[in-house]
Amino acid sequence: MILEMILQFLAASVGTISFSLLFSVPREHYPLCGLIGGIGWIITWFCINGLQVGAIAGTFIATVFIVFASRAGSTIRKCPVTLFLIPGIFPLVPGVGIYRTVYYTLMKETERSEYYGRQTVGIAVAIVLGILFVFEISQKTINRFFLRKK
Repeated sequence: MILEMILQFLAASVGTISFSLLFSVPREHYPLCGLIGGIGWIITWFCINGLQVGAIAGTFIATVFIVFASRAGSTIRKCPVTLFLIPGIFPLVPGVGIYRTVYYTLMKETERSEYYGRQTVGIAVAIVLGILFVFEISQKTINRFFLRKK
């Protein structure tokens, strides 16, 4: 399980860094983007496979971490939060769920199509709610934790 977790982390980190490149994130932020995306994916993966929580709850928990880490990174590095948030959330986007929903719809397998459709919408809602939840924390509070007064 540890080896698989390491491979999952590396794949998510490389994917996040690749998306950062496409999103025109400055090079000096690639390592932090990769770290945020990789850890976020590991949280989701562990919630689903280790804790048996479910994809929607695992995605919500990982989104809360990603948004909080993105806000902290943007405060420390003094740059926009979107530089870390958009690439960091990339591994959680339910692309395969959308694909399976359409595939099973075309194959006329209604039960599977509905299952994946509901799960995809649930994951998307979990991502949105996770983002909203963390953005309700004021920037002053984030600054207080991550900026040291000189």
